[in-house]
Amino acid sequence: MSSLAVTAISRSSAPAALVYAALLDAESWPSWTSYYEVEWELPAGVERSARVGDLRTIRSRLGRVCCRERIVEMVPDQRFSYEQVAGLFASHRGAVDVARAPHGGTDIIWSATYRHSFPFLDKLRRRRLQVLVHDLASYANSIVSRPC
Repeated sequence: MSSLAVTAISRSSAPAALVYAALLDAESWPSWTSYYEVEWELPAGVERSARVGDLRTIRSRLGRVCCRERIVEMVPDQRFSYEQVAGLFASHRGAVDVARAPHGGTDIIWSATYRHSFPFLDKLRRRRLQVLVHDLASYANSIVSRPC
């Protein structure tokens, strides 16, 4: 069994801070991804922004838990990294980098590494990551273009 590294790139007309905020806004995910729910696992009664070490649970449209992820790195408006701690592919680690594009907007680079690769899933993983990065860019664009 081999490993797999995947990188997907997209560009948004939105500023990096907005793209980063959209990525962290778990409540918005159902509107721009195929996931039904992304929920931060914070202690009861705690209201705060996500931070390194926090867990989130991602559920599919069928209501099943797809995975649980832990935040491993946060550089505001620049980088968000996570690792999968439970789920079908628990060897998955990913990062989303956002940076100001040379002629305006934001370049988004979403990369993922799978320690255990199953060749029949590699094409699906590449496609899924490209869809996610494209959908994040599109969602951020839609926020920028909303009338006030």
